[in-house]
Amino acid sequence: MAVIPYLLGFIMVMNFVLAFTIIFLERKDISATWAWLMVLFFIPIVGFILYLIFGRQLSSKKIFVWETKSKLGVKKAVQEQMRAIEDDVFQYKSTDLKIYKDLYYLHLRNNDAIFTQDNQVDLFTDGKEKFDSLLQDLQNATDHIHLLYYIIRHDALGQQIADVLIRKAREGVQVKVLYDDMGSRSLSRKYIKRLREAGADVEGFFPPVVPKINFKINFRNHRKLAIIDGKIGYIGGFNIGDEYLGKDPKFGYWRDTHLRVIGDAVENMQTRFILDWNQASRKKHIASEPRYYATDPAGNVGMQIVSSGPDSDWEQIKYGYIKMILAAKDHIYIQTPYFIPDESLRDALRIAALSGVDVKLMIPNKPDHPFIYWATLSHIGDLLKAGAEVYIYQNGFLHAKTITIDSEVSSVGTANIDVRSFRLNFEVNAFLYDEEMAKKLSEAFKKDIEVSTQMTQKLYAHRSLGIRFKESVSRLLSPIL
Repeated sequence: MAVIPYLLGFIMVMNFVLAFTIIFLERKDISATWAWLMVLFFIPIVGFILYLIFGRQLSSKKIFVWETKSKLGVKKAVQEQMRAIEDDVFQYKSTDLKIYKDLYYLHLRNNDAIFTQDNQVDLFTDGKEKFDSLLQDLQNATDHIHLLYYIIRHDALGQQIADVLIRKAREGVQVKVLYDDMGSRSLSRKYIKRLREAGADVEGFFPPVVPKINFKINFRNHRKLAIIDGKIGYIGGFNIGDEYLGKDPKFGYWRDTHLRVIGDAVENMQTRFILDWNQASRKKHIASEPRYYATDPAGNVGMQIVSSGPDSDWEQIKYGYIKMILAAKDHIYIQTPYFIPDESLRDALRIAALSGVDVKLMIPNKPDHPFIYWATLSHIGDLLKAGAEVYIYQNGFLHAKTITIDSEVSSVGTANIDVRSFRLNFEVNAFLYDEEMAKKLSEAFKKDIEVSTQMTQKLYAHRSLGIRFKESVSRLLSPIL
């Protein structure tokens, strides 16, 4: 028993040292700092372990081989585009594309996101349609297939895709599959072995050094990309698994948004894949091979592929969201499964709503992560008070991550509106500068309203004490969820 006081003293000293590290050395966001201090001091031993797993920052110096961008000519192309925009000599295929030049200049300067104007884009809001298209493109591949998904399941859809990949690999098509080690933790060794035995390269992103103990569990590759023959690209919210076809009774119909792209934007998607692949694999990708950059101009959609992650000093996708919101004159339509905005994004939406802009937010009616769901509900009160409309999707599970502004500019990708997507996960979004695409997304939003219920201020005010308690606790923890 005499040992207990010494043990408690040791725990308090370790908590103090860790708190000192968080406050003075790691320089975390203030809200995240207070959240972690609360965890440390209320649950000392467990809090210490949780911080070691979830709280540490990621060093950006050893993650990606950034010279790849220089080898591919990305830096040079970015500098040339920036100068042309600054000097007002940039050649626009349509004068309408000039309206949002400050937005794509932001992404050029902040993210090396080259602005392309010759893309053909197909929109998918249904999993079966998306995967039917993807499978057809995979079957038609002649040179290479590059897949990056946060989640790959060893189920019927996963097997169907694996069968195609195995057949193409045996035909001599180069197949590379990159999955997130945490998101795809249920993926069996047998699945991976089958692909590798057929000649495909398969790698996990940030796998644990020691089996079952992953100290990078907090930094996950949440991106979803598919590039076929350097000509066709897919980007959006669907992972690979039967639930994304609506076959999981827990979620029911899965409502998501995905894009199929042909055009020069595919080059930027390919660059993103190569950077991620080179980080994960000992078999470095030969970035300079022209076979990987065989795009054909196919349309007139303006687009940028914008990435963000804990390896960067800036929150690129969030900055893009805020810039779009502050530019809105008529309406803002947002779909997201998680709505946990920081103060800057919350202020931008409140200002827009209070200025008379029609702000509409749609969230799911059920949680796939309970704490995040309750935190989401806690944040919608601010929007309702400012005059925004909030809709609860009732036709299954809403997983789409889309923003549409004035039916002119939009964003579709993998980033949710939460701290994790903006600061911790590796994400990728397509920013689209095209009225037709924005109108299609707006129409999809309006169609979803038909199967949604509206959350009013009156309904929100009548929440039970139990729900309010869950919301309060989740909101306090939201900076570190």
